Amino acid sequence: MNEQKNFGETIIVTANGVHIRAKSAGQQNYIDTMRRHVVTFGVGAAGTGKTFLAVAMAAYYLRIKEVRKIILTRPAVEAGERLGFLPGDMQEKVDPYLRPLYDALKEVWGFDLYQKFFNRGVIEIAPLAYMRGRTLSDAFIILDEAQNTTSKQMKMFLTRLGFGSRMVITGDLSQIDLPRGMTSGLAEAVEILNNVRGVGIAELSSADVVRHEVVSRIVEAYDRHEYDS
Repeated sequence: MNEQKNFGETIIVTANGVHIRAKSAGQQNYIDTMRRHVVTFGVGAAGTGKTFLAVAMAAYYLRIKEVRKIILTRPAVEAGERLGFLPGDMQEKVDPYLRPLYDALKEVWGFDLYQKFFNRGVIEIAPLAYMRGRTLSDAFIILDEAQNTTSKQMKMFLTRLGFGSRMVITGDLSQIDLPRGMTSGLAEAVEILNNVRGVGIAELSSADVVRHEVVSRIVEAYDRHEYDS
């Protein structure tokens, strides 16, 4: 079982009075990276807190009025599904893909405040394809499940950055659902942008898993299997 400690200061206090802060050295490095850089890549396995901490930071920057809105997006390629083949309007199509981001915001703010911000347009949720041609200013932008972006999609997304904005790109390179032989935009971006000023890369490992202890064991077992094969 991972020993969970609190590192650093509180990012934000949830509607239920829970203080959100790092629970591992890797998470603290991730938070520090988000604070120091305009664009941050958070790369790690399930349960490492990469998405939740990004959402908590977005809520924090909105609270201190450094940004005016939060934009959430994800590539709509998972388990072979594409938005065009799913039923319903755009919001209904996007909802299943962005559910973890919704849930994280509701956990931070509570349902009522979340709904208030959503109705006012403070929270914007859209599939990655709808970002093309836009400039995203004064916003905290989170691209989740970025391992499923193509090279072109990732470049398109990163070049949407406008003045007064921050971007956090999260993903798990062991969970790529792209067609075989296609390069992950996340993997490529981490390699290309490693030494670009203003861009930070934080890698999270099984030591940073803060879900159930069994999740950490599962991640470690898969890591060993991939290393051996």
